[in-house]
Amino acid sequence: MDEALLRTLIPTVIGVLVRRGAGFAAAEDAVQDALVEAVRVWPGNPPRNPRAWLVAVAWRRFLDSSRADTSRRRRELRAEDEPVPGPGTTADDTLQLYFLCAHPSLTPASAVALTLRAVGGLTTRQIARAYLVPEPTMAQRISRAKRTVAGVRLDRPGDPATVLRVLYLVFNEGYSGDVDLAAEAIRLTRQLAAGIEHEEVAGLLALMLLHHARRPARTRADGSLVPLAEQDRGLWDTHLIAEGVDVLQSALRRDRLGEYQAQAAVAALHADARTAGETDWPQIVEWYDELVRLTGSPVARLNRAVALGEAEGARAGLAALADLDPALPRYTAAAAYLHERDGDPVTAARLYAEAARSALSAPERDHLVRQAARLNAGLGG
Repeated sequence: MDEALLRTLIPTVIGVLVRRGAGFAAAEDAVQDALVEAVRVWPGNPPRNPRAWLVAVAWRRFLDSSRADTSRRRRELRAEDEPVPGPGTTADDTLQLYFLCAHPSLTPASAVALTLRAVGGLTTRQIARAYLVPEPTMAQRISRAKRTVAGVRLDRPGDPATVLRVLYLVFNEGYSGDVDLAAEAIRLTRQLAAGIEHEEVAGLLALMLLHHARRPARTRADGSLVPLAEQDRGLWDTHLIAEGVDVLQSALRRDRLGEYQAQAAVAALHADARTAGETDWPQIVEWYDELVRLTGSPVARLNRAVALGEAEGARAGLAALADLDPALPRYTAAAAYLHERDGDPVTAARLYAEAARSALSAPERDHLVRQAARLNAGLGG
């Protein structure tokens, strides 16, 4: 199979789909699916007209995705119009679909990816970014998951832990990404908590509520980001904070700590501080220690390094950061922040500019550019 030919055809096929009415991002996703199919089919059955074959397959994938998105939106609208269910009722088609997509025949990673794409409404690019893998790798993973369940009866619901992971990623994308899915993730997690007595379901719900409570203060009127230390805490939703803390305390009393409870505990400590200066950073470091012990997550280690820099000084944070992979998302931004706190504005300005080039969103990029410009202005550069 001529991979060079495939690469040259990608812009052309995307252009055809866009002219037919597909949005650019949707066209990119459809073409990625078509490329994965080409890798599977072409070696044994090469088409006479590769361009026409790719256009036809990509267009079918786009139409299938559009129909799925339309159906999902209709379900959401019907759910919004329905009366609020009484205590103990948990019926919801969307939540049921989450469980069915988390099918036992799939690995947890594949189930999460498939559910995010098919039910959560995220693009392949968004899912790949959440998993810290290249987009083509994620496209192949999703395609394999689709083939796996294609001939399987979806009458065996999946593992709740996998569903929790999906809801967590949907919320994160809705909280900081291009599509507002945070409220939907909270709604589904509330329903799951009402139907399952599980400390990690409660932990995830608490985490969502505590983060969502700070959302009104996270951006300015022009859409620019406001760092946590600079946020107007009077804008935080105290009712959501109180609910989140209550849910978290109830979960912690069961003495079966999990990663979502540990993350929620960090969020609760931030919410409890009346000012940034009153934040209990030593205790936050302790909770990150627990989170690293539970998950080994490099992202948790990165956040711990920043918290350690606040609790014990920038040098301690930089030392912890030195043990991590510099390719980790937001590593460079964290290094810039710690170097600035360490009194090295020259290095910090350079790193802020470098971090901006690999930012995960436009608001984050703009924030990092402004940080670099601020320091350079102070240096007279």
